[in-house]
Amino acid sequence: MMEALAIFELLFISLVVISTAKLISLVYLQLTYWKKNKVPYVRAGPIFGTPWKVYFRRITFPDYCKFVYNYHPNVRYVGVMDLATPTVIVRDPKLISEMFVKNFKHFPNHRSFVSEEMDPIFGRNVFSLKDDRWREMRNTLSPFFTGNKMRYMFELVSKCSNNFVDYLYEHSEFHSAVELKDIFTRYSNDVIATAAFGVEVNSLKDRDNEFYKRGLDVSSSFGGILRFMKFLLFRLSPRLTRAAGLTFLSRATARFFWNVISETVTAREKRGIVRPDMIHLLMQAKDSKEPGSSCMTIDDIVAQAFIFFLAGFDTVSTLMCHVVYELALHQDVQQKLRGEIDGCLKEGDGKISYEAMSNMEYIEMVISEALRMHPPTLIVDRVCAKKFELPSAAPGYQTATVYPNNNVWIPVIAIHRDPKYFPEPERFDPERFNKENKNNIDPYAYIPFGVGPRKCIGNRFALMETKLLIIHLLAKFVVKPNEKTKIPIVYKKVDFTLASKDGFCVTLEKRKSDSP
Repeated sequence: MMEALAIFELLFISLVVISTAKLISLVYLQLTYWKKNKVPYVRAGPIFGTPWKVYFRRITFPDYCKFVYNYHPNVRYVGVMDLATPTVIVRDPKLISEMFVKNFKHFPNHRSFVSEEMDPIFGRNVFSLKDDRWREMRNTLSPFFTGNKMRYMFELVSKCSNNFVDYLYEHSEFHSAVELKDIFTRYSNDVIATAAFGVEVNSLKDRDNEFYKRGLDVSSSFGGILRFMKFLLFRLSPRLTRAAGLTFLSRATARFFWNVISETVTAREKRGIVRPDMIHLLMQAKDSKEPGSSCMTIDDIVAQAFIFFLAGFDTVSTLMCHVVYELALHQDVQQKLRGEIDGCLKEGDGKISYEAMSNMEYIEMVISEALRMHPPTLIVDRVCAKKFELPSAAPGYQTATVYPNNNVWIPVIAIHRDPKYFPEPERFDPERFNKENKNNIDPYAYIPFGVGPRKCIGNRFALMETKLLIIHLLAKFVVKPNEKTKIPIVYKKVDFTLASKDGFCVTLEKRKSDSP
């Protein structure tokens, strides 16, 4: 017995010594890595690395991005530590082009913290896939997001948008003080349900429909204290989370999406149903024999439809919030945009066509400026796959090497708010994107949907969905701020997006009877 106890104590002491040594080694790496490489850097905190203030809710993630970006204002890149991973923050548009486009093969993948084994739906979508599997899936999906395919789905989205605004118009309880994030999330839910899944819902009327509840469950995976801790656990120890059988999506939500999509595909195949939505496009891909395309399975269809749903449910609805929020604060911009909308509707006898929408210049300018000030993706991330030699960050610094498994980040929100590229960056000014001015904008200083071959594949759909919502909304309402409208926006500290702490509250005032 004494001998067994002694062995146990020895093993325990050995475990403590090994763990302590590894912890010391980790902290030493975090504190010295970039200093030894003679690269401009931002000092890291122990264990949590440079963004420790974000993890402890001392600052928001947008503020962290701008803090790191401005820490060394005259260099091409900055070194930080993302937990224990060396990370290069790229500040220079020319270097962004060099790394993310010309040398894409060195940085082909996102940092994925959820594998297929851990979560088949989340780990199998086009955003999470890597290398050849990503390339095959991208080649398969790309033809379905062209202008012709957007025209194919235009009527579905336009009908959703029109029905949504009509419902708002007829129900006065939405007028005096409406929370934009709530109603636009419901609108996005309806659009994605019909355009991606072939299911018609009205989330303003049926407020607890299953699609909406599952969307809330998915989007909450990226916010809240408990979900935040779960996210950290996935990042810090993927092996442990895999061994524990944890999944990023709740099992009920994963089962819901799989059942809805698989049953829809089976029913359409049996009955020969054709509907202009994403399920039909993915089914075409499933049967495609095109060289270079991926052999789609039902699991692939579920995964791609899911990421489409997630992006639309949260990211696109947040974009709509920012557009309408800025229009409420800038009545002159709103009035000019309404004039363009009224003119298009008059020419189309009260209806908007895909061609007419595509030719509207001012709405494009307004949305582009909203995307500059409030980009849907705060950072663009890549993981180094092949060793890459960086030039000197600035005179007086040495060249540096990015090694496989190191991170590379582009702080999109910080670049978009840099007066070097956008004078008076805190001012909402759609004229930055008029015909004369937009040609002077560096294309790698304005990247709201990412950059290079992994640029967001669904940006055309997101813009179409947003434009139609704005067109129908301003045709029937004047949007105004009220006493609950927060100026400026205060962001949540437990989100990695531009989620407003206090929401987006505005007043919807019906237009006079002589208006369209």
